[in-house]
Amino acid sequence: MLKLRTMWGGGAEADVERRGWVEYIDDSAGPERKRAEDPRVASRFARFCRLHSIDELPQFWHVVRGEMSLVGPRPVTAAELRRYYGRAAGEVLQQKPGIAGLWQVSGRNRLTYEERRELDLELVRNRSLRLYWIILLRTIPEVFRGKNTY
Repeated sequence: MLKLRTMWGGGAEADVERRGWVEYIDDSAGPERKRAEDPRVASRFARFCRLHSIDELPQFWHVVRGEMSLVGPRPVTAAELRRYYGRAAGEVLQQKPGIAGLWQVSGRNRLTYEERRELDLELVRNRSLRLYWIILLRTIPEVFRGKNTY
């Protein structure tokens, strides 16, 4: 997936865990929430891009190519699918990933991974043109406000 790179640092993930920039409930649950002070976001420009979702703009190329849609569950890694979605992963994978999803307009990074999973499943299970329009219309102010983005 194309994306502007806004995070740098060799081995920074271990540093992030060691310094507590990602909260952990326990080893089996994984990261519970991201925090705004992530040291891998190393410049003001990178922070600005992340704050206003500018780093997501290259994904429109995937929409043009038919690989993604404007609205859908956000793409996640295979490890995230196994860890957080389990048997429900198949439901999420049946739909094209989207640039905007229900969890992005429902709290973004302040949500836990469990809450994200539930909102992705809600989107897939209750998909409708009306829900897509609601998500698209709610996405615009979210991008400009930059609330709950890190």
